Amino acid sequence: MASSGLQLLGFFLSLVGLAATVGATLMVEWKKQYQGKTHRIFEGLWMSCSGNERTTCEFHQYLLKLPIEVQATRAVMLISIFLSTVALMVSTVGMKCTRFMDGKSESKSTTAMIGGIMFMISGVLTIIMTSWYVKKIVDNYHETKTLQSFEFGNAVFVSWAGGLLTAAGGAFLGCRRCSRSQTTSSMSSNNHLLPPMGPKSNYV
Repeated sequence: MASSGLQLLGFFLSLVGLAATVGATLMVEWKKQYQGKTHRIFEGLWMSCSGNERTTCEFHQYLLKLPIEVQATRAVMLISIFLSTVALMVSTVGMKCTRFMDGKSESKSTTAMIGGIMFMISGVLTIIMTSWYVKKIVDNYHETKTLQSFEFGNAVFVSWAGGLLTAAGGAFLGCRRCSRSQTTSSMSSNNHLLPPMGPKSNYV
């Protein structure tokens, strides 16, 4: 039951992390700029918004004219979402609480471990790419040294949280096999140390 509980915890964490990653990818507040006290500019991976009390948004028209950090972050975030989606389906097949692959405990355990590893890779990709995006914003801020430089927005924190949750959930799913193998090996060693229970010999 403990192993099944860890699986459910890891699956839930990864699911929440995937939802946060999707939300961060669609958010427009990847970087922000304030001009004066009221005028605001927000830029995301897919659109940019500007205005005072009411903002107007427009999608990015030309992909090749976007900054390199926007192009790269958009591509890696989509790869991370795709990888997490595949891991979600793979983990569902390998979890103990599902009816898939009944009677094949070893294959089912391996499938859950593969799904966990895919979740961990997806989470690490999200964290690394978000950190690199923030680094580019900070470097640009120090280079220009103006008050109207862009700052990173709320989508960055949502993306970091999504990556951490996804990686943590994948770790729970992937490490379950390790604990199982340790339990199996300890049981076999205990059985090896037990004396044989065969009949006693009557010969002198």
